[in-house]
Amino acid sequence: MANTFKVVTFAAEPASAGTAYKMYTVAGSTTTVVLGLIVTNIHTTAVTVEVELHSDTASRGGANDVTNGISYLVKDVTIPAGSSLELLSGGKVVMETTDELKIDCSVADKVSGTLSIMEIT
Repeated sequence: MANTFKVVTFAAEPASAGTAYKMYTVAGSTTTVVLGLIVTNIHTTAVTVEVELHSDTASRGGANDVTNGISYLVKDVTIPAGSSLELLSGGKVVMETTDELKIDCSVADKVSGTLSIMEIT
């Protein structure tokens, strides 16, 4: 199994407020560990941001045999103009094949971000 560190960036998203931008989708035969996410407000006023983990992983067996859904890593958090928010500092999130990480903002094209991950293939 190979461990590959990667960075995923986006300059100004989402294209439309209320329509989450897909930052990352886990490839087939891959497990991804999210190491960190920095989200920056590039607008002239404060914006509200949410980060969602969309997972359709199922069939775990035992007492946890349920299908995952959507969870919020952060919901309706305000980022002041010109400021950044560091998420998952010290904490990790494991993502499985087809899982997606999305971001939404109260204003279109006003957040920029850097996602640090490790892919295990």
